[in-house]
Amino acid sequence: MQNDRNDEAIVHRLSIQHGLSVDGVRTVLRALRSGGGTMAQFSHPDFGGMSQWSPGMSMVGDMFNADLKAKLEAVATELASHVRRSPAPGQHGDSQSLRQERQANRAGSGAWWPSHLGSPSAVGGQNDIRYAAFPSSRRLVVERQGRMTIYDTADHVISGVSQAQSGRSTLTFSSQHGEVNIADLDVVGS
Repeated sequence: MQNDRNDEAIVHRLSIQHGLSVDGVRTVLRALRSGGGTMAQFSHPDFGGMSQWSPGMSMVGDMFNADLKAKLEAVATELASHVRRSPAPGQHGDSQSLRQERQANRAGSGAWWPSHLGSPSAVGGQNDIRYAAFPSSRRLVVERQGRMTIYDTADHVISGVSQAQSGRSTLTFSSQHGEVNIADLDVVGS
């Protein structure tokens, strides 16, 4: 419970300090927790839509808005430090029932992927493509233009994505083995 209070305190402080909504800052915090405190991919109107952050790299949906990019950099940098100092419940062996309850709560809050997959370790998207990675079940869910495809990631642990926009949009994911093209993964559902 102490972590929840600490999270809310920093969320409210950063909201006031940077002129952002509490929900916008909380969205960045959730994305950072999903990204292990080292990356965040999310969509929120406070940041112009789809946005990404990792140390030294910030991208906001309103890509020519330098002030908004600076706000994301400041908020995400401070929240990443907070995440490293105060891991979320579950990162230090809390009970299975609490983990399942949090997964159910997150899955019920706008999750677009199949609920049986639980909580993703990475979520992101751009334009008409979005993805969610589930390393515990070795699955990657990609939605393109409203059509969902589920891939087997084999032994890849997905940590990021790059999207090429030439002629035909392609997705390449980062894993502990380097880059993996989505076309190289087996489709296991839709």
